[in-house]
Amino acid sequence: MANIGQGNGLDLRDSKEKLTDPGKGSSLGSDPELNGGVPGEKPTDKYGFTGGAQQHGGESAEVIPIEVLRQREAKWLEMLNSWDKWMAKKHKKVKDRCQKGIPPSLRGRAWLYLTGGKVKREQNQGKFQELDNQPGDPKWVDIIERDLHRQFPFHEMFAARGGHGQQDLLRVLKAYTLHRPEEGYCQAQAPIAALLLMHMPAEDAFWVLVQICEKYLPGYYSTGLEAIQLDGEILYALLRRVSPVAHRHLKKHKMEPILYMTEWFMCAFSRTLPWASVLRVWDMFLCEGVKILFRVGLVLLKSTLGSQEKLKSCQGLYETMELLRAIQPQYMQETFLVQEIIELEVSEKDIEKEHHAQLRRWKETHGDLHCKSPPRMHGAKAIMAAEPPSRQELRQRPTIIVKSPLADGERAEDGKKSGKTKAEKQKLITPPQETVNPYLPPSDPSALLKHMTVKGSKESLSSAEHDTYL
Repeated sequence: MANIGQGNGLDLRDSKEKLTDPGKGSSLGSDPELNGGVPGEKPTDKYGFTGGAQQHGGESAEVIPIEVLRQREAKWLEMLNSWDKWMAKKHKKVKDRCQKGIPPSLRGRAWLYLTGGKVKREQNQGKFQELDNQPGDPKWVDIIERDLHRQFPFHEMFAARGGHGQQDLLRVLKAYTLHRPEEGYCQAQAPIAALLLMHMPAEDAFWVLVQICEKYLPGYYSTGLEAIQLDGEILYALLRRVSPVAHRHLKKHKMEPILYMTEWFMCAFSRTLPWASVLRVWDMFLCEGVKILFRVGLVLLKSTLGSQEKLKSCQGLYETMELLRAIQPQYMQETFLVQEIIELEVSEKDIEKEHHAQLRRWKETHGDLHCKSPPRMHGAKAIMAAEPPSRQELRQRPTIIVKSPLADGERAEDGKKSGKTKAEKQKLITPPQETVNPYLPPSDPSALLKHMTVKGSKESLSSAEHDTYL
């Protein structure tokens, strides 16, 4: 087992670049405009990325008919309005709908509910603002600032140096170091937080990040990275059953799991897959837990190294590493990958059984773990069962009020029958004041912007998405 310390590939703490350094950063991040999008620049895709489909796999995305999308939105709105009942009595239906893909317009809110971030936020009202107002440990703030421009530099939200996206990313990551000072900051947390900010305001992103770090992937971002090493050994052991050919090949070349799976798991594949696939994987991951990450890793290894024919081009460790660093697009394509993940039979029980076996081996070779992490929760149902929320904590704010045309017609008829005046009738059929929804799809931010004034980037307004290199 590899011994990974502070100098691992995901820890660029000796980086010399910083947010406040003049003339440094990504080529797109030097614009003085605060929102990353300047008239006349390259157009962005539906996820908010510039540069064309080949950079983020846009061509591999499924096309959902608008009628189907609207039906799914209605179903998700119904679930979110009675979240505790659905999770208690119809969890399989929730899981099925996450596997089909959460509608983009509701993805941020669904993730907030799935992770338990909504409950955490309600139980700790004012906590994020309190952390946000603190200056933070200069050591961590300095390191975070150096990393900001590396996070999805081709996304409109993070392209501008010092823009709203980078400011919010700094706020969220700084708040986490204050929330968990013993853990501090790990570079792999940055793409996780950035992806969340594409879908939700900074406060919500903070609480979902907390849940991911503490419930889904506990110990992943602690000093020494013991948890990720253990999961690497679990992945390797599971591969023996899923693809004996790939397992024998890796064993033959003495290829430690930590060499190829660290970024996969620590960044939850946000830096590896085409963006359409990233979102689908995250929908399932936040619903079902870490087993989804194991399944993705196993599918990629089996697809890339799972036959003698495929192994002809990689006769050594170096060639194998190169193959795993540049996995062929057809294996990461959304439809193929999601179907393979769903069909692969790797359960929480399999993972826990192997975890105990690897823990025994670790103690025999390394002694006790230095970082005592809480047991991980396998998905949304386990999190809710461990900390049952109250109805008040699940109450949606704001409530989406949908005006029924049929109801309006009936009201108008009632007004005629009752003999009311024209002014009274007009008053009668006036719909209730609609509360603005902060989770509007990227295509129509205007309604929200009319109702909100941004001061000091206190909220992330963009709801878009891509991927970059570490």
